[in-house]
Amino acid sequence: MQANDHPAPASAGIEVKQLDSGDGATVARWEAFVATAPAATFFHRAGWQTLLRDVFRHRTCFLYAERNGSIVGVLPLAQINSLLFGNALIALPFAVYGGVVASDPTAITALETEAERLAREFGVAHLEYRNIEARHTDWPTQNLYVTFRKTILAEDEANLQAIPRKQRAMVRKGIKNGLRGEIDANADRFYALYADNVHRHGTPALPKRYFAALLREFGKDCEVITVVDTAGTPVSSVLSFYFRDEVLPYYAGDAARARALAANDFKYWDLLCRARQRGLKVFDYGRSKVGSGSYSFKKNWGFEPQPLHYEYRLYRHDSIPQNNPNNPKYKLMIAAWQRMPLALANFLGPFIVRNLG
Repeated sequence: MQANDHPAPASAGIEVKQLDSGDGATVARWEAFVATAPAATFFHRAGWQTLLRDVFRHRTCFLYAERNGSIVGVLPLAQINSLLFGNALIALPFAVYGGVVASDPTAITALETEAERLAREFGVAHLEYRNIEARHTDWPTQNLYVTFRKTILAEDEANLQAIPRKQRAMVRKGIKNGLRGEIDANADRFYALYADNVHRHGTPALPKRYFAALLREFGKDCEVITVVDTAGTPVSSVLSFYFRDEVLPYYAGDAARARALAANDFKYWDLLCRARQRGLKVFDYGRSKVGSGSYSFKKNWGFEPQPLHYEYRLYRHDSIPQNNPNNPKYKLMIAAWQRMPLALANFLGPFIVRNLG
């Protein structure tokens, strides 16, 4: 969606408008605000509008609040409208963090008021904010997810010793096996490992063009590291985001033999070392479902879970929709997907996963 020619009514001198991704000057102002706003995340960046619109064909409404010509708040939104998974306005699909970021309470109110107006105009079943901090204590909240974040210490040896003993042994095993990490110029090796990995777990794969678009849109702030064995064969890979002084390993994939080589353990250790060398301060291990395998894996690294506050404004239902693998109705779908030939799964996957968000 392009810029709103009819801005929302002013509130205490604030106007709420919609970002036009073709307006380079406004995009630059949006990016400058996000770069310095304490509560902003990588997923508040303006580039997500282009990705969600051009790759997934979703309607986007990237709202910003302006006072006296200065941006004082942002709220990136996108609509997912699916017969299978429902109709929702979300801040933000395909992101683990979202919601409003603003420099004063008036801007927050103005942005959320406009979001509710749009939600009703679009006829969605619910409005969803993927907040790090609780904001609407009276709204239904999804307690399914947590995030894992930890300070990066100044020396590699200190970071290694901070990893619990059993997990540290796995890192050393990967090192002993002669594994090495390589920075890739494209997503080819990553995608082959990623697509195979999600297929084994019964999950549709995101389209390859999405990962290529991430690398193109975010440039040096998006990077692929692929771990290879002593023969140079790729065994594990991760696509990470960089935001201010943080690294966020976000998408990952591995070969079936990666576990025996401790390639996944080595992969994150290699990324941690590279982040330390870049002078970064925070390793954001990302979101996991409570009780899942990835939840246990991250806890084994010595990271403590921090709850995420996904808040819902319900319009058509009395309960939060459960569009996740924990929903029993998806178990048969997962089992069927695992049995599907990989080539067919990779062809069909993008048509399904675009609506999962």
